Amino acid sequence: MSEIIVKISELHEFKGNPYNVRDDEEMEELTESIKQYGIIEPLIVRERKEGGYEIISGHRRKYACEKAGIEQVPVFIREMDKNMAIITLVDSNLQRKNILPSERAFAYKMKLEAEKHQGKTCGHDVHKSRDNIAEDISGRQIQRYIRLTELIKPLLQLVDENKMAMTPAVEISYLKEQEQKDLLETIQSEECTPSYSQAIRMKELSKQNMLGMDTIFSIMTEQKPNQREQIKFKVDKLKDYFPKGYTSSQMQDIIEKLLKQYKQKWKNKELTR
Repeated sequence: MSEIIVKISELHEFKGNPYNVRDDEEMEELTESIKQYGIIEPLIVRERKEGGYEIISGHRRKYACEKAGIEQVPVFIREMDKNMAIITLVDSNLQRKNILPSERAFAYKMKLEAEKHQGKTCGHDVHKSRDNIAEDISGRQIQRYIRLTELIKPLLQLVDENKMAMTPAVEISYLKEQEQKDLLETIQSEECTPSYSQAIRMKELSKQNMLGMDTIFSIMTEQKPNQREQIKFKVDKLKDYFPKGYTSSQMQDIIEKLLKQYKQKWKNKELTR
């Protein structure tokens, strides 16, 4: 495997790449590093029948180079079939920080299917084959991640945004597509996400073909055992009263401080009566 220099215009993204290239703070740091020191680790690519090269490892580095105005990059060209390319792609990214649940889900699914096509899982049950997908995660947990790929995109996005926990999300993934759409509509209108027990109940009702919109609404709007009465404010309405750029957490801190001052003022007024 020898290193050569190729034009960025000759590099093409891997079809079905489960990892997103995000223009975030880490990307800014990578771009600045490449500007100063160049690419320390060459990209790994394979030749395309249509011409050019398909990136196996290095999508983020390629994007950083484009941002930095670099037109040529060092690459290692490797000969491998599609299944081996998928396995290499997945493994080369799994150790990255801040991988989204959806990225892990589709990456594990792709690798499992690639290994099945290679025949590596022959003679093993499905659970044991999943044990080999990632060194630090059990086959059971791999299975849970793969279940997330059955969620409709907006629900999966709620998991990525940490607005819905993974445990109920896995159970919700067993709902039919229309049932998931009905659930999403209820989540949006009622501004709540299902608990694990609610997800289990909906899953069981779905199996019995008894999960309609009214049932979903009834389950989602019932008061949870640990639920307290809450006052809700829309962030957009509160932003007018705070400096630009304040986070929800910062606004909450200030509101709590003002309420404490109000409480003390009210107490003092009571004492003077």
